[in-house]
Amino acid sequence: MPPTPRKMTETVTRADLEELSEFRYRLRRFLRRSEECLHAEGITPLQYMLMLHTRAFPDRDWATVGEIAERLQASSPGTVALITRCEAAGLVTRVPGAYDRRHSQVHLTPKGERCLMKVAVFHKSEVQSFGWAFRDKEE
Repeated sequence: MPPTPRKMTETVTRADLEELSEFRYRLRRFLRRSEECLHAEGITPLQYMLMLHTRAFPDRDWATVGEIAERLQASSPGTVALITRCEAAGLVTRVPGAYDRRHSQVHLTPKGERCLMKVAVFHKSEVQSFGWAFRDKEE
């Protein structure tokens, strides 16, 4: 369901519009640079996001299909298809769940781990370069 807009009585100043414009510009620039980096590594943005979300859960190095689908904001069938493509590329592997075989765990392969860490270095520095957008103005 799409988010509902705020009340039309809320005002937006010129400074707000300038800040929104600058944020969207920096975000789009980040995404374009990211796409270039990922394509140079031979992976797609969706493959990168799948690997990132698989590896980024606290206290474990794997994720379920449902968790990945939620993080990608994608359907389960679409996520399964993406996982299958990543498996074929040697980036991830599926392991049956210990307690429920219907909920398989997705793990990075050593190749997937190397690829993720290589491009994550680039993304970390890029994100830090526009971190200003996430600070409160009172700081």
